[in-house]
Amino acid sequence: MTSLKKVLLTATAAAVALSSAHAFEINGRGASFPAPVYKSWATAYYKATGNKVNYTASGSGDGIKSIEKRLVDFAGSDKPLKPKLLRKHKLYMYPAIVGSIVLAYNLPGVADNQLKLSEKAIAAIFSGKAKYWDDAVIVKDNKEVKLPHQPINVCVRADGSGTTFNFTYYLSKIDPADFKPRKKLNWKANVIGGKGNQGVTANIQNNKYSIGYIEYSYKLKSGLPAATVENREHHWVKPTVKSFQDAAKYASWDKKNDFYAVIAYPKGATSYPIVAASFILLDKEKTDTNKKVTAFYDWAFHNGQKIAADLGYVALPEATVKEIKAYWNEKEIAPVK
Repeated sequence: MTSLKKVLLTATAAAVALSSAHAFEINGRGASFPAPVYKSWATAYYKATGNKVNYTASGSGDGIKSIEKRLVDFAGSDKPLKPKLLRKHKLYMYPAIVGSIVLAYNLPGVADNQLKLSEKAIAAIFSGKAKYWDDAVIVKDNKEVKLPHQPINVCVRADGSGTTFNFTYYLSKIDPADFKPRKKLNWKANVIGGKGNQGVTANIQNNKYSIGYIEYSYKLKSGLPAATVENREHHWVKPTVKSFQDAAKYASWDKKNDFYAVIAYPKGATSYPIVAASFILLDKEKTDTNKKVTAFYDWAFHNGQKIAADLGYVALPEATVKEIKAYWNEKEIAPVK
């Protein structure tokens, strides 16, 4: 081996060793809603930087409890925590991604987007008032679809869930008499419970004549059909990345109140009506660890937009990312450049 080759090999080995020495590993858990994009970001981030991010989709309720007990480096929650609660548990919070909740179904012979559900039909199904698929409130907007006289199996989350919180927030807007925003509730409909978005997806797949609420990326991965729905402006809207983007334009966050906002049920003629932001929770004491978490999300904000779009998510607007970075600076948890 020539001396030049020895020098090059030594230099390469030294660079790898140095990179490994400075690489870090962080652990998060919580919301299943954003899990597909977080895991895809983590894979790409590891390839780009050597830093490892582990994320377990355990549900928003578990994520909140885990960060409150300081069991993880960061938590994901689709239910935003009010500033008063953040102060009580000494937490920081900022949004990371926007996604959507779709009504996926298992109806033999009914294709994707073919089923049309009005606000009244959605409220009737999830309140248990519409017990069969051929109920008049559903048939009214589906004259060309052969709906069976079969009981509606309603698939819901069994665990404390930010997806459930955002969905019931939406339901409370269209049917305030029967619904209030909750992470977990006792449904009056004939329900089948599942853990995580993945559990609800599996239950829809495995039960004919079922319908349930899941995040859009789980619909894409499973191939389940999803309903065209009536939006706030009483237009029919299909679940598409474009209609999610149109809805996300109406979101407004302010770093002064730790970005607290529920963005479901937005305005707009072309807006999809059931959208949600997913948030990151950090504990105030771990400044150095928080800088590693923000380094990951800083990378994702700038390099992960295509990954997010391919999975059916909507990246945060540039102005919101700028606000988040200002928030990090104020809290002294901005990543070291």
